[in-house]
Amino acid sequence: MIQKVIQKRNLRIFSQAKEDLAYWLSRPQEERVLTVDYLRRQQHGSTARLQRVARVVQRS
Repeated sequence: MIQKVIQKRNLRIFSQAKEDLAYWLSRPQEERVLTVDYLRRQQHGSTARLQRVARVVQRS
């Protein structure tokens, strides 16, 4: 069963970034690395490595 969670906060005092940082710092290092890899795969596909792209520009 899914429970609804509501949190009331004063927007002048509340800082989402600080709360997010505290959460991720409390997680084990392996979990943080796996999460970054998961987000990378969502953004760039399931390739093992990011593609390298080079562009040569001729200057006149």
